[in-house]
Amino acid sequence: MSGTHDQPVLPIWPAGASPEYQAARMELARAERRLRDEVEAVAAARRAMPPGPVLRDYELTEDGPGGPVRTRLRDLFGEHDTMFIYHLMFHPDHAEACPMCSMWVDALRGVATHLAQHTAFVVIGKAPLEKLRAWSDRRGWDGLRILSSHGTTFNADLNAERANGDQRPMVSVLRAEGDAVRHFYSLPANHFDGTERGIDLLNPVWNVLDLLPGGRGDWYADNDYVPQGGSTRLVTSSST
Repeated sequence: MSGTHDQPVLPIWPAGASPEYQAARMELARAERRLRDEVEAVAAARRAMPPGPVLRDYELTEDGPGGPVRTRLRDLFGEHDTMFIYHLMFHPDHAEACPMCSMWVDALRGVATHLAQHTAFVVIGKAPLEKLRAWSDRRGWDGLRILSSHGTTFNADLNAERANGDQRPMVSVLRAEGDAVRHFYSLPANHFDGTERGIDLLNPVWNVLDLLPGGRGDWYADNDYVPQGGSTRLVTSSST
């Protein structure tokens, strides 16, 4: 076997692996490499998309030093010319945010410092600010910029909301152009044909589960097992 620059490939199995295992693992490694190449090709096609529409300069609500304040969409970019948004599925009438969405924000919070080196990052939900604030505290989302779009058409205009008012889990990327904000890209949790796993690559939970012998199965995240204040301590499985 040879790798890049004719260097030998280091084994990706422990000593004692059978020839059958080694052959199967190398075939899988080739498939994983093809998948990597396809992911990079899709990313290049995404970057080559033509310009999206210019958006209205919405005013969203967030916590300020002296209480709630209204902040222009353009002002959320700060020093960056791009902004990554997680559209939190939190209906104004509900007491809790979607558990799956909350799991995504849990994961994104862990890399927020790294994202800040490249882009602005905010979480926007349709629920009133007081509900978002309480849920953020419940999950331990300190350090994240959480805003409410309650009372605006932001969610509907970006199709992060269905016609009946149901919220749609989604991520969006916006670009700042002078004083204007242009839409670049949105990706819902479901693909265009309704199938799931649209944004799974953005969450390490699914990627780790896919490495396990049993895979992800039909498991869905739940809010009940997350401790108050979020995953700030090591939580061991109840079966150990």
